[in-house]
Amino acid sequence: MPVYKDEERKTWYVWFRYKDWAGVVRQHKKRGFQKRSEAVQYERDFLKKQSGSCDMSFGSMVELYMEDCKSRLRSTTYESKKYLIESKILPTFKDLPVNAITAATVRKWQNELLDDDAEYSPTYLKTINNQLSAIFNFAKRYYGLNTNPAAVAGSIGKKNAETMQFWTKDEFELFIEAVSDKPASYAIFNTLFWTGMRSGELLALTLNDINFEAKTISITKSYARIGGEDVISLPKTPKSRRVITVPDFLLDILKDYAGRLVDYEPSDRLFEYTKHYLQSEMDRGCKKSGVKKIRVHDIRHSHASLLIELGFSPLLISERLGHENVETTLEIYAHLYPNKHGEVSSKLNELFTPKIFQKTGENPGISE
Repeated sequence: MPVYKDEERKTWYVWFRYKDWAGVVRQHKKRGFQKRSEAVQYERDFLKKQSGSCDMSFGSMVELYMEDCKSRLRSTTYESKKYLIESKILPTFKDLPVNAITAATVRKWQNELLDDDAEYSPTYLKTINNQLSAIFNFAKRYYGLNTNPAAVAGSIGKKNAETMQFWTKDEFELFIEAVSDKPASYAIFNTLFWTGMRSGELLALTLNDINFEAKTISITKSYARIGGEDVISLPKTPKSRRVITVPDFLLDILKDYAGRLVDYEPSDRLFEYTKHYLQSEMDRGCKKSGVKKIRVHDIRHSHASLLIELGFSPLLISERLGHENVETTLEIYAHLYPNKHGEVSSKLNELFTPKIFQKTGENPGISE
């Protein structure tokens, strides 16, 4: 593997030919290596990656995996995946050959996560482990890896949190009073609580999305801050594009807030803030009001809980929240429904009047 010295820059570089996935011969040049060994290793890893051999480094496999993901995922999802892999997975596996990683290696990594002082939540541990397994599955499907060592090692964490945090209407009223000194916060958190929309959907709203006559809000996009830039993308799933009805008092709040904005165009973002601002205001409001601290996303759960308590069907709640199907809604909120079982039996009891029993006192279902 020839490498070359750049005398002017005092660094090393590689320049070689290879066949791409279509069999076309191409040239590749890469500069800037501080050591000759680094240049040699780069060329070796590059050629292994091109050949599809599973003795390439795990880091090279991740490059292929992320390249495949980039055109298939929303930008926000892609960036979240990238951060998780770079911070939680690559530090351990990056330089290891993919086919040399064993279940024992994965188990040691899992134990380090479980013992980490950060004390990751069970659901986050599950997410991290699933991501590692997904990379190995990608290697199995497209690059001939024999077994997925993460699958052999077994899972860690839990799919769902043991308890769901949400506010009751009374708790929300205490909180909203605490942040009412800021018109933006008052409008933001009222909108989140009374509509159940995601924070990214709220931050992408424009005045054009609000139909004051029809009393609806159209959710057609989502906002995120990526790499220091504002990014507007399509909502999370196709069903997330939806039109939801809103109460009169919320429309009044939004109209009052919009009326306070200076040099505002109806196509501009209504709330020129980030998710960091929302969390900061959540912390301030909780501390000031004394209500229990929950995540911004948990306000969405609070809305769903309120609708369940009011007796609305899972199908309606699913459509309002923008879930892909009603099964998702039931999976998330099933534990909030058991208290309704007593109401079912009471209602059925009211429908049945045993007139024969009242007249004869006998049970017509039993014959002698």
